[in-house]
Amino acid sequence: MNPALPLAGKTVLAAMSGGVDSSVTAALLQRQGASVIGITLNVWPEEETPCARSCCSVTDVDDARAVCNVLGIPHYVLNTQADFKRSVIDYFTAEYLHGRTPNPCIACNAHVKFAAMLRKADEFCADYIATGHYARIQRDGEFFRLTRAADAHKDQTYVLYMLTQMQLGRILFPCGGYEKPQIRALAKEFGLPTFQKADSQDLCFIGRGGYAGFLRENCADLLRPGNIVDESGHILGQHDGVYRFTVGQHKGLGSFSDKKLYVLSINAERAEVHVGENNMLFANGALVGGLNRLLPNTLMDAARVEVKIRYNAPAVPATVYTQPGGTLRVEFDAPQRAVTPGQAAVFYDGDAVLGGGMIEQAMERNLLQA
Repeated sequence: MNPALPLAGKTVLAAMSGGVDSSVTAALLQRQGASVIGITLNVWPEEETPCARSCCSVTDVDDARAVCNVLGIPHYVLNTQADFKRSVIDYFTAEYLHGRTPNPCIACNAHVKFAAMLRKADEFCADYIATGHYARIQRDGEFFRLTRAADAHKDQTYVLYMLTQMQLGRILFPCGGYEKPQIRALAKEFGLPTFQKADSQDLCFIGRGGYAGFLRENCADLLRPGNIVDESGHILGQHDGVYRFTVGQHKGLGSFSDKKLYVLSINAERAEVHVGENNMLFANGALVGGLNRLLPNTLMDAARVEVKIRYNAPAVPATVYTQPGGTLRVEFDAPQRAVTPGQAAVFYDGDAVLGGGMIEQAMERNLLQA
């Protein structure tokens, strides 16, 4: 959040997940003079019990309410279960069953969280919404730039690339200018009960059985066995569903060969998992579809960028080329390991996010990497 942004007399809806980041978000907004309203999204039925370390659980709602009581601000719970089921759960299961590796947090941000908050902000005649994401928004003339957070280890711009200019103009990220230890110190200073609460580490709808257990429980009639094959097409063994695999995975393949094998690709239509050695995992490029440009006249043909191909991956230099149908062909300066269909490719110019899209396929495997 821009410290110079005048918030006195403004109404801000703060997304309250029950964690320390969203708690401090509300407190910082209040300290700057905003009239703050806490909103918790109810995305999962209360009779379902997600993993204890996920977000959005019943306990998290109670924690969010407790923080709002300390701050003396109103707190509301917004039911978004139907949107979440349609846009996140159904997407998550469909992607795995089609041999792709989804990112449900991106889907939630794109289709549920920010849309629901902005609709509710209009109902309340609120000026802004705010979340606890680690990112920053900067005004650049008539446009807004989404830029990396001050804490490089916590930066979350990768999962925010789908935002629009209209949305950026009404969103505040108060945590973006702080490092995580500072946020915890502020929570203690504000007297917030969440100041020692551990960060959530699991998907909010995944139980103790993990994503594979979730899919077995919810999609049993759609799961089908198939073959594990090498690059020559030789059958090495069988599996009970492609949903158990992702590109780059080694776990579960140790018994099929004396060589150390990794998943190279997945053919869901044939229920085949293709495996090979590590040197076959490197790709020179990727095709990226579903592109969202955050700024006009960016990501044009032959543009030089840095790109992240997964949340925890470093941004690496690349050149992008426009393709028919609106896709981008991304050519990495150096081959990248485990380019995974279904994951996001997010493009940067320094700290600024240019946009992003979903990886459709890896291109031109490089077999010379060790």
